Amino acid sequence: MDLDTVRDISNRLRAQVGKVIIGQNTAVDLMLISLLTEGHILLEGPPGTAKTLLAQTFARTLSLNFGRIQFTPDLMPGDVIGTNLFDFQTNQFKLTKGPIFTDFLLADEINRTPPKTQAALLQAMGERSVTIDGKTHDLGHGFMVIATQNPIEQQGTYPLPEAQLDRFLFKHLIGYPSKEEEVRIVSLHGHRTTMPELNDHAVSVVSNLQEIEHIRSFISRITLAEDIIKYIVDIVGETRKNASLQYGASPRAAIVLAATARAYAALNARDYVIPDDVKYLAKPILRHRLVLSPGAEIEGLKSDQIVDQILELVEAPR
Repeated sequence: MDLDTVRDISNRLRAQVGKVIIGQNTAVDLMLISLLTEGHILLEGPPGTAKTLLAQTFARTLSLNFGRIQFTPDLMPGDVIGTNLFDFQTNQFKLTKGPIFTDFLLADEINRTPPKTQAALLQAMGERSVTIDGKTHDLGHGFMVIATQNPIEQQGTYPLPEAQLDRFLFKHLIGYPSKEEEVRIVSLHGHRTTMPELNDHAVSVVSNLQEIEHIRSFISRITLAEDIIKYIVDIVGETRKNASLQYGASPRAAIVLAATARAYAALNARDYVIPDDVKYLAKPILRHRLVLSPGAEIEGLKSDQIVDQILELVEAPR
C-alpha cells in the first residue's frame, strides 16, 4: 500500500459516487475518512437532499453490505439488534438477527425514536458488537453507522444525548445545492419520482473491505509531528476555556482529530499532517461535542462560530 494507491482509490470512489450524487464532495470525503478510521458519521440536513441515496451509493462502491433502519417512535431495541426466538421444531432458542448485522448501516432519522432504542446502537458503535441474552456477537471490522436527522421539524423527536453524540466521529451539515448543482440534479434524476436505481447509473465497485484494512494500517503510519499534536491539544483545550461554552470537548476529540487528520493527509497524497488538515476537520469533529452556555444560546451563537474563533486564537505551527 502506498500514497498513490490511496489517492487513486479515493478519486475513483468520488467519480463513481458522482455518477448519482451531485455536489456532496465534502460528505463523501468525511464518510471515507470515517470508514478508514473506524468511525461513524451523523448527517444533518433537510429532507430531499439525497442523504439516503448517498449512503447507499457509497456502500455499493466499496462492496459493503448495506442495511437501513427507519427509526420511528414505536421502534424497540429488539427491532434493531435482534432477539432469540424459541423454535418449537428443535426445542431450542434461535437467534433472529436484526438489521444491525451488516457492514454499512443507515440509521435513518435517528432522532425520531426514543432514547431506549437509540441506546441500542451504543455498544455496536463503540465496540462493533452487540450482546443479546448475555451472548456477545461480533459485527465485523467493516461495521459503520451513518445516521441522519432532519433539523427542520422537531415535533415528536428525541434529541440525541451528548454521550451518544460523542460516539459519532463527524457531524456533517448538508444544505441545499447551488443553482448549478440543482440543474444537474434535475437533469440527471428528473425522469422519475422514486429512488434512483444504482444499476441504471453503472455504479461500479472501486475497493473492498480487505483493501480498506490495508489502507487503515498504512494510515496509522502517517507522520504526526509533535508540534501538530500540541496544536490539536491546544485547540481542544481552548474549548474548555471559552466563555461561550458550558462544556468543551473531551480528550476523545483530540484523539479522533489526530487520527482523521492522518487519513485526510493520505487522501491528499501526503505522508505527513499539516495544520490545514486539522483546520479542515475541526468543525465536523467539534460541532456536536460542544455545549453552548445559556448566554451564547440567547445571543444566537452557533458551535461553528466558536470553533472559528478558537482556530483564529490558537497559533498554528509553521
